Amino acid sequence: MGAQPHQPAVHRLGPGQRPPQFVVFSWDGAGETGRGLFARYRAAAADTKASMTFFLSGIYLLPERKKLLYRPPHKPVGASAIGYLSDPHIRMTLQQLRAAWLEGHEIGTHFNGHFCDAAGVGTWSPADWRNEIDQAVGFVEHWRTNTGFRDVAPLPFDYRKELIGGRTPCLLGQNRLLPTAAALRWRYDASSPGGEQRWPGKRLGVWDFPLQSIPVPGRAGSVLSMDYNLMYKQLGGSINGPAAQRPRWQAQATGAYLAGFHRAYTTNRAPYFIGNHFENWNGGIYMRAVEEALRTIATYPDVRLVSFRQLVGWLDAQDPTVLRRLRTLNVGQHPTDWREYTAPLAAATAAAPSA
Repeated sequence: MGAQPHQPAVHRLGPGQRPPQFVVFSWDGAGETGRGLFARYRAAAADTKASMTFFLSGIYLLPERKKLLYRPPHKPVGASAIGYLSDPHIRMTLQQLRAAWLEGHEIGTHFNGHFCDAAGVGTWSPADWRNEIDQAVGFVEHWRTNTGFRDVAPLPFDYRKELIGGRTPCLLGQNRLLPTAAALRWRYDASSPGGEQRWPGKRLGVWDFPLQSIPVPGRAGSVLSMDYNLMYKQLGGSINGPAAQRPRWQAQATGAYLAGFHRAYTTNRAPYFIGNHFENWNGGIYMRAVEEALRTIATYPDVRLVSFRQLVGWLDAQDPTVLRRLRTLNVGQHPTDWREYTAPLAAATAAAPSA
């Protein structure tokens, strides 16, 4: 299997250069259930020249008739909180994954059974996480054996090499996942909830890319930069509200995504992370909101719409001293002179005014 196409060149920041504004759109689950949402957002990505990260749930390539092959930690054999896909939907998912990777997108992991209960992923040990990851990788590697499909093109990537990060179900369990992620030499994890819009750092040698707290127009407080959290902020425990209110809620969701973008873009240029699901919650307003935000953000100069894999490649290419200085910028802090942050240390010291 060859190298992935359409990967941009990576450059170090020049002395005093303002960082580009990185924005990562990512998708939890990444299964196609016949609503055409995977293809819809691949098309939107092509229109906006964006690369995205699709976090695949491994059991979405395992037929329900083979569910006893899945042995989730501390759960009955074959259990799953998200169910299994039908054979036609597994076929669609395989086709979408293949096309997405060939278009330059990343295939990460959302693990398998999505257990968010009191005895779920938040309680798992590092060994439990290793077991879950090994199974997720195995379901992707052995999809043809498990499905029996002979008329579907192979996936064009080696998943053990492709897989360098993931997002845990319900953003639970990161602390005990990280030792396993580090042992597997994963390069990032995107499971942390409630991060601020600041430049990221590493934990146990793994880049930590949290969902971020962003303002919500017309409401007090903030919300995590994900469709589910916006829905919960607006509707509480429901997934559907009155149809008459949906235009207002959609505008508010779009406004929240754009408010988070503008706060970073006009100040500290911290990478901005938006999470999503292929779900038509509340009449599909969150799907429309994220697409409107994507298309709007794409019109701004100096924006890079990238996958987490591409962001890691850029971060790892930078001067570590420069990254440490960028991490000192607070949320909404605009540097008076970027040379203080992105010039090599000796040059920045020379450029600073004397006392």
